[in-house]
Amino acid sequence: MHHPRRDVLKLSLLAAGGLLLPIRLRAGEAPHSSGPPILPPRAFIRITPEAITLIMPDTEFGQGIWTSAATLIAEELDVRLDQIRVEPAPADAALYATDGIEQATGGSTSTIGDWMRLREAGARARVMLTQAAAQLWQVDPATCRAQDAVIHHDASGRSAGYAELAARAAAFPVPAQVTLKPPAQWRLAGRPQKRLDTPAKITGAATYGMDVAVPGMRIGTVAACPVRGGRLVALDEAAARAIPGVRAVIRLPDAFAVIADHYWAAKKGLLAARPRWDEGPNALVSTAGIQAALEHASSQPGAAARNDADVQTRIAAAHTQLHATYHLPFLSHAPMEPINTTIHVRPDGADLWVGTQVPVRARDAVARITGLEPARVVVHNQLMGGAFGRRLDVDSIEQAAAIARQVPYPVKLVWSREEDITQDMFRPAYRDTLSAGLDAQGRIAGWTHKTAGSSITARYDPGDMKGELDPDAVECAANTPYDIPAAQVSYVRCEPQGVATAWWRGVGPTHNVFVVESFMDECAAAAGEDAVAYRRKLLGKNPRALAVLDLAAAKSGWGTKLPAHRGRGVSLQFAFSSYVAHVCEVEVTPEAKIRVHRCTVAIDCGQRINPDTIAAQVEGGLIFGLSMALYSDITFARGRVQQNNFNTYKVLRLNEAPVIEVHQTDSHADPGGVGETGTAAAAAALGNAIFAATGKRLRQLPFGRTGLQTA
Repeated sequence: MHHPRRDVLKLSLLAAGGLLLPIRLRAGEAPHSSGPPILPPRAFIRITPEAITLIMPDTEFGQGIWTSAATLIAEELDVRLDQIRVEPAPADAALYATDGIEQATGGSTSTIGDWMRLREAGARARVMLTQAAAQLWQVDPATCRAQDAVIHHDASGRSAGYAELAARAAAFPVPAQVTLKPPAQWRLAGRPQKRLDTPAKITGAATYGMDVAVPGMRIGTVAACPVRGGRLVALDEAAARAIPGVRAVIRLPDAFAVIADHYWAAKKGLLAARPRWDEGPNALVSTAGIQAALEHASSQPGAAARNDADVQTRIAAAHTQLHATYHLPFLSHAPMEPINTTIHVRPDGADLWVGTQVPVRARDAVARITGLEPARVVVHNQLMGGAFGRRLDVDSIEQAAAIARQVPYPVKLVWSREEDITQDMFRPAYRDTLSAGLDAQGRIAGWTHKTAGSSITARYDPGDMKGELDPDAVECAANTPYDIPAAQVSYVRCEPQGVATAWWRGVGPTHNVFVVESFMDECAAAAGEDAVAYRRKLLGKNPRALAVLDLAAAKSGWGTKLPAHRGRGVSLQFAFSSYVAHVCEVEVTPEAKIRVHRCTVAIDCGQRINPDTIAAQVEGGLIFGLSMALYSDITFARGRVQQNNFNTYKVLRLNEAPVIEVHQTDSHADPGGVGETGTAAAAAALGNAIFAATGKRLRQLPFGRTGLQTA
């Protein structure tokens, strides 16, 4: 995920007349000197007589990033948001990667990565267009101003639109340095904006991967061995081909596909094939066996993320010692739009229509499977109906390429919901053991935290490993918001047999915020102190964290009396470079049913771009996280995933959704991430509220498996 940052700024003129900038080439790389009459998009901004287009480096899967990124460009370019058209960027790491991160959308990094580069792109374009107008009119550029895609010279009453100035502007050098607008001059950023993708989604004009239709396309569906690592032994191909509309049956070592004129014929053919599998070495994998392996791993020494001196001595000598073990299950992504890939493999190249968070990885996967040069693979990135990290991996694209290379026509391969869940790559299961020593006043004297679980980083981006330490596995554990005088935080890698693990919405913080904030609550209870007051004492060196904690407590009515069977719980986090406090109000009925009534969130995510998007992302993240905390887990028996649809992998329903209030601070720090903050904030505050309502501490997710029935 690393990328050389010694870039060279270039400018390219469209053959039809227009402005395209800024092209960013790696040091020593020459600009493209040949191509079709209209060059492919190789920059962030394209201005033509027809439109102002943002070549969007980030992928849109419901998080609103297209609108936020367009706002950054529009603010500095001095155009209205409705004057910008957005199209996905091509797969090109040289142009669209950001510092230390490949061309990828994930980890709540989009706005962080776009914050300077898109504003500077807009400002450079505005400066060049202003210079073009000033040259045309023979006036000082300082006497010109830009507004709504028009350059004005008020003294003479002259004006010219960006489209008519674009060709002239292309002759000017790209400014190496530009002055960005101060926030006081912003007209768009920091204010609520209507999302650019909403009208097309309402009318049905928006194209998701599932909507793609290309001439001559056939539809296929896939079944892989239900046990990972197994192989296809035999199938009744004749029975599958006997289904009207079936065109082909394609075998892979561990799966097979049926391709037909429409999905239902392909699905019927898949069922008729009655495959036989060699289930291989993982046929006896079970949840109990995986948990036993995690327990053993927890007893082993770990790689240190923090290792202060005398921690064990401090705990042993403390007035009160606390010990706890927390268990987190495997989780599926289960996006509303299941896995689908449309692909046409030809002898001279391939086209790929897919919703992916990693267009370069997708391109390279097709090239690797087909033997084509990467430059001959074109990725047409689509809108996604959810991703949550699942589309950071390209296993399904590799499978689609292996199938499509065996047929001459384009094929759309659609996984069923059951295939989508059972063949997912799961958020790891974790086992966390913690200890703390409290002095006579209840203050933390020493703290230890050991995590055991799979390492996603070691598989996905091994260059980011710190020896045996996975930074993701200890994120928000090694670096909490609190002033803890002595701590040891460590990680033991434990790869589950027969299970593939992957990034999941919230990555390391979703795991560690639950564990740390639950145990912090246990410390407060052992000290006999209010949970908010206890945290306040540990935040003297962290004013931003203290501010969101106080704001959430005040807005939630913390400390006021609640009806019987209700309780409030709090959590605090610094994750994705944003500060979040969450107060959850819960009812636990005499029948042990959990009802979440209200969630109050305070967030300091630095400079806000679109407050409406921030609120929506926190709300959606909370719903996602509450679903996980109440219901979600993936379990194994005989090597098989036991959940396969939303009846067995439950999500929160509309009638269960709480009232959610999101309060945003007015911060001018550099932007932090937002999309995963709500998910990370959900479980700990919920568990702490259940404790406040019942006196029962739940240390295993989902909460329904630890003695409380859920509705």
